[in-house]
Amino acid sequence: MVRRSRKSREEWKIYKNVFDSFTERNLHKLAGQGHFDELESPIALGKEANVFAARKKSGELVAVKIYRVENCNFNTMYYYIKSDPRFEGLENNKRKIIFSWVQREYRNLLIAREKARVPRPIAFKDNILVMEFIGKDNNPALKLKDSPPEDPKDFFEKTVRGVKGMLDAGIVHADLSDFNILNHEEEPVFIDLSQGTVLNTYNTQELLERDVKNLVSAFRKTLSLDKDKVTEEIISHYKKALAGQGLKKQ
Repeated sequence: MVRRSRKSREEWKIYKNVFDSFTERNLHKLAGQGHFDELESPIALGKEANVFAARKKSGELVAVKIYRVENCNFNTMYYYIKSDPRFEGLENNKRKIIFSWVQREYRNLLIAREKARVPRPIAFKDNILVMEFIGKDNNPALKLKDSPPEDPKDFFEKTVRGVKGMLDAGIVHADLSDFNILNHEEEPVFIDLSQGTVLNTYNTQELLERDVKNLVSAFRKTLSLDKDKVTEEIISHYKKALAGQGLKKQ
C-alpha cells in the first residue's frame, strides 16, 4: 500500500471513496515503477476525480489524478469520447470507458504540450494519471477563478495564444473555463484535457465556440471583450489549422 504521509488515519478517511482496493493496487504498481514514493496532500477534489501531490524519493513532487471508478459518470464520458476518431469502436463498458478517458487525457497532454503550457504527462495506469506538479515551493498553482492575474489583459492574450497553440498542435480543449486554467506565476497553464478532442471531430467547432464563450465570461469583470470578435479570431485560426494539417471535418 502506498504511504500517505503527513496525514493521520482519521484525516485520510474522507478520501476512502478514492482508495478502493483496485486503486490501491494501481497506485502500488505506479510507485513500484518509480513514478512516486508517497502521496502527500490533496490538490483538488472533484466529483469524479481527485488530484493529489505525491513525492518521489528524489524529493520532487508530481501530481496524481485518480478517477473514482464507481462514481464516474461514464455515460457522459462515453458521449464525449465516442465521437473522437481515435476511439472509434469503443465498447459501452464502464471500466473500458473510464480507462480510455484517462488514456485520452494522457494523449491530449502529450499533443498539447508541443504548442501550449500544460502539465507534462508522466504515466497512466487504468484510472490513474501521473503528471507534472505545477506550483512553486511545494505549493500548487491556483486556478484562475481563485487567483486573478495582476494584468488581466496580458493574461487573456497569453491564454488566447495558448488556445491557438493547442489548435496548431491538433487539439481543442473542449472544457475550457477559469476552473481549468491555472495561474502559475502570471502564466496560464491549461489542465483537465480529458474532454479534449482532435480537430476533425464532427462537433469540434461547436466545442471550441463554447470554450471561447467560457473564456470571455471568465474575464468579463476585468476586461471589456467583444465575444463575437474573439470567437471569429479563434475560429479563423481553427480553420487554418484544420487546413494546414490536411484535415476535413467528419
